[in-house]
Amino acid sequence: MLEKISDIICNFADVKPEDITLNTNIKNDLGLNSLELVNLVVELENTFGIKIPDEEIINIETVKDAIKVIEKHQK
Repeated sequence: MLEKISDIICNFADVKPEDITLNTNIKNDLGLNSLELVNLVVELENTFGIKIPDEEIINIETVKDAIKVIEKHQK
């Protein structure tokens, strides 16, 4: 899942997939603003066929957080 998410993140940030780790902070390390984060979440929802509630989006700080939220909603 990390590889798939890394590929998606690369569409929004100027980084290489291999530079993204579980501990990469989406806002601080990648420099994504709030609008870019929302667009990233929409792309993740479309890719994984899930819906992430708005109140959970603010809790996504790292790639690991994103994976946890995706796994939670895939069940």
